Amino acid sequence: MNFPSKDVSIIRDLAKRVAEVAALPEQAEKAELWRQHNNLELKRPLVLIFPEGSWREAMPGDVLQTTDPTCRGYERDLRVRLYHHEHLKDDNVISGTVHTPIVVHNSGYGVSAHTTRPKHPTGAAGYDTVISTEEDFFEKVRKPEVTVDWEESERRYEEACALFDGILPVEKKGGSYSGFAVVDLFSQWRGFGQLLLDLADRPEWLHRCLQFLTDCTLANLDKLEAEGALGLNNKKDYVGSGGVGYTDQLPQSDFDGTHVRTRDLWGFATAQIFSEVSPAMHEEFALRYEIQFLSRFGLNCYGCCEPLHLKMNEVRKIPRLRRVSMSPYVDLAKGAEEIGDQYIYSRKPNPAILASVAWNPDAVRKSTRDDLEKTRGCIVELIMKDTHTVNGEPHRLAEWVRIAKEEVDAFMN
Repeated sequence: MNFPSKDVSIIRDLAKRVAEVAALPEQAEKAELWRQHNNLELKRPLVLIFPEGSWREAMPGDVLQTTDPTCRGYERDLRVRLYHHEHLKDDNVISGTVHTPIVVHNSGYGVSAHTTRPKHPTGAAGYDTVISTEEDFFEKVRKPEVTVDWEESERRYEEACALFDGILPVEKKGGSYSGFAVVDLFSQWRGFGQLLLDLADRPEWLHRCLQFLTDCTLANLDKLEAEGALGLNNKKDYVGSGGVGYTDQLPQSDFDGTHVRTRDLWGFATAQIFSEVSPAMHEEFALRYEIQFLSRFGLNCYGCCEPLHLKMNEVRKIPRLRRVSMSPYVDLAKGAEEIGDQYIYSRKPNPAILASVAWNPDAVRKSTRDDLEKTRGCIVELIMKDTHTVNGEPHRLAEWVRIAKEEVDAFMN
């Protein structure tokens, strides 16, 4: 290691604290709740929060005390685990394992999104058109190639082992590569409005483009599987657009213990840009390609911010579907009627309630109670995410969890 001694000391002190938290009985208890939940056995709604954009308010950069970039990455990870335990207190499981990646290089498609950004640092960006004509796509877009860097993977693993010095176990882990959002990707090159016009104006060309992107994804997935570069995501892993991966249904019963295959993994796909597209077009231009991808995986999650309560007839065609996202924009009761207890009802409350000028705990309580009542009989998880700001009041994050869990307890009693 070439890390400053002060950095090493800080990391090891934090690691000792994380090891103590990870060893608490409550972590095993929460892991078991997630196992039951993901097996569709648990009726108690589970509560998660992912601060994402609002981490800069909850844990600003000046909290980090290390100076080396690698150490700062580890420090941030450890402090996030401790913050979840000490402040947020949701149903996240605090793991005591450090993972180092199997490093994969991707040559890319040869094109990238161009954005126009507002002056406000957290404002929404607009996507500029980089695929202007039908000819542009096949002239500009190239098949990406992936290569596994085993030497760098081993270097990072050995470096982490030395840094953590046995305080926390270190595991080398491949990626799950289980996310697929082909129409969202294409829309970033084509432009959102133009893509919607393409559905009617040039459907055959659009199908050719989407099939090309799908074929590229599947070819690289096959290569990573063949080279042993995939990693399991059936424990303390973020799966779908929210949820924890614990399940005894993965990996498959014939898993050899080392060579991870896609069928040993959770899969995930989404088409957020199709929020206002009809069920028929959603199936034709999104699910047709997403199912090619998802058919490789052992259990599947679908959806993110797009409302799906009117599209379940199409979504049900996904093989081994287990988790369906119900965004802030769905009809809750209609979604509950469609999902029942066949799949996990992954409810995403509107994060705007955390971003308002005035904090309103009563509104949180009322909306949570409404969520629970309208989804009665479903296998529910309440997942607060996309919290891009809490208006400078990070205590709102913990208060949302506290209120949500109080309402869950009252609902169960």
